[in-house]
Amino acid sequence: MAKYDFDMGIVGGGAGGLTVASGAAQLGARTLLVEKEKSLGGDCLHFGCVPSKTLIRTAHVRHLIKHAKDFGLPEVDVAAVDFNHVAARIQAVISKIQEHDSQERFCRLGAEVKFGEAVFTNDHTIKINGTPYSAKNWVIATGSSAAIPPIPGLKDSGYITNRELFSLARLPSSMVILGAGPIGIEMAQAFCRLGSRVEVVDMAGQILAKEDPDMARALMEVLVAEGVVFHLKATIKEVRTRGNQKEVQIEDSQGNVRLLKGDTLLVALGRQANTGGLNLQEIGVDFDRRGIQVDQRMRTSQKHIYAAGDAAGGYLFTHAAGYEGSIVLANAIFHLPRKADYTYFPWCTYTDPELASIGMNETRAKEAGIDCSVWTENFRDNDRSLAEGEHAGKIKLLLDGKEKPIGVQILGPRAGDLLGEWVAALYGNVKLSTLASAVHPYPTIVEINKRVAGSFLSTKVFSNKVKKGLKFFFNLKGRACGEAA
Repeated sequence: MAKYDFDMGIVGGGAGGLTVASGAAQLGARTLLVEKEKSLGGDCLHFGCVPSKTLIRTAHVRHLIKHAKDFGLPEVDVAAVDFNHVAARIQAVISKIQEHDSQERFCRLGAEVKFGEAVFTNDHTIKINGTPYSAKNWVIATGSSAAIPPIPGLKDSGYITNRELFSLARLPSSMVILGAGPIGIEMAQAFCRLGSRVEVVDMAGQILAKEDPDMARALMEVLVAEGVVFHLKATIKEVRTRGNQKEVQIEDSQGNVRLLKGDTLLVALGRQANTGGLNLQEIGVDFDRRGIQVDQRMRTSQKHIYAAGDAAGGYLFTHAAGYEGSIVLANAIFHLPRKADYTYFPWCTYTDPELASIGMNETRAKEAGIDCSVWTENFRDNDRSLAEGEHAGKIKLLLDGKEKPIGVQILGPRAGDLLGEWVAALYGNVKLSTLASAVHPYPTIVEINKRVAGSFLSTKVFSNKVKKGLKFFFNLKGRACGEAA
């Protein structure tokens, strides 16, 4: 029987890799964790989720200050933003979270951490700085990077991606964002609120192409009202630099050509898996432009090598990487044939209002040929939402032909948090009657979950059939007011 240095080897110190390393080490597996950057945490901690949400919060506070009058407070003259202070706060938050993702902590858990570029020399062995390390099982969790399309002039334009965005020396006076996906939309609103003039370009006919058109349109209306300018159904023809300005030539669906100008150009046109330099082809691990090909157990074409997170090319979210890491642990350490199931996978775009989703939306249900009914409630009818000055958005509940929930979308304040109740309900197969009868504290925004479930059930409870039955058995006299009375 072959002998290896480690039971489990992990390449990549982001969410997926850290999940596997922590679990494997604590379960008694001799574990090696390799990270090419200078510290653990991955793209999410250093260039993604954490800095972006920190920036979004800062922008939200400034937005509230500017609109103090709307809350009955004296109008405030808001000074220009010094982005150095914003960037310093971002780094402070990252540093605090970094303590949890430190080399010392993982060493205490029992995992050895090495920093450097990993290259596979065979399907069980890698080299780091010339030193070989072998493991019985490997996990590739190398994440993803911003995809840079071959647009004429883009390469030499001095563009930035999420890696540079949060450490800018100053606040851009104007910004052109290529891409209307989650990153582009979140940053468009945040920088607009901080004081930048922002324009967004995308080939699609709506922002957030994976969302239902009505939800995306409602969110876009909020951003437009705040000052963000959108150019949808637009083709990017060329990018060039004129002095300190970036110029983006676009062509709309009618063939009209326009020239957009900004002092900062942010590329947010999707992600690509970090698979280069690992020598995957030579060790028989199949991959394509989307990422490493895996089965439902997160195994690659080499069954003792797994892939998780963005590198596997599935759902590009930190919580997806963590979930897939747990699937790897079940298979590689416990030897249980656990499969990944994304039926009720949740996600959220952290604009204001937030847009959160779980399960199917109307678009995906239609594509799957599922006939569903849709039940909605508006946030303008929620008492706490009105008290907090939140009027935009709604919740949508989708029921299949058997009246079973198959998906929920929420566009509204703290939608990502509100989705938590639906995560528990859908994963736990909780009945709508249970959710509708549960007592929620008043006044809270989460009551909207109870209300949308109740709106469906009320058609059953308050039906003519029920009323006739009650009248027959208990001699109820009927309406006391209105036409029927």
